[in-house]
Amino acid sequence: MIGSLRGQVLERDLEGRVLVDVAGVGYDVVVSPRLLAELEPTSSVFLYIHHHIREDAQTLYGFATVDDRATFRVLLTTHGVGPALALAILATHPPAVLVDVVAEGDAGALTLVPGVGKKTAERLIVELRNRLSLPIIEGGAPLTGGERAGPSAIAEVREALAGLGYQPDEIRESLRELAVDGEPASLLREALQQLAVRRA
Repeated sequence: MIGSLRGQVLERDLEGRVLVDVAGVGYDVVVSPRLLAELEPTSSVFLYIHHHIREDAQTLYGFATVDDRATFRVLLTTHGVGPALALAILATHPPAVLVDVVAEGDAGALTLVPGVGKKTAERLIVELRNRLSLPIIEGGAPLTGGERAGPSAIAEVREALAGLGYQPDEIRESLRELAVDGEPASLLREALQQLAVRRA
């Protein structure tokens, strides 16, 4: 089983795959859209790997942190969640935020994930409530250091944008690109700036 890779990015594509050269061997790795944007060709990279094995295929999924990989693995144990949906959830809500989303039962935050409706979001919250009780996130401590925006802040920004007349798709895209850290007011300003650029 492959647990990590250290090497150089040879290429990447719009489907979320990067080719990583490790001592002359190229590994095809699937990553989230957020991470894909950071992996410039010719740059050095270290990825934590989840080696996903099925009867008909083997796929490598790469993550920037051990927390991302651990949360991805927890999501895979949840009914109805495959690798694609697990990546989409992590792309929308980093691990520290996802923990708070589940703890506070914020189904609305989960519906920001493409393909997740209200009923699915409610089921995920019920199933994940116990499964996310991992040592690395015990007590809701930040996973990667620094303060983080909890689901309450995200919910406030979402509701504010909806009140300003923005469409659900626009809101989803703007919230996906927000930094993990921040207060509601600063996050709202950042979201509005992103939306203004898109509408320009």
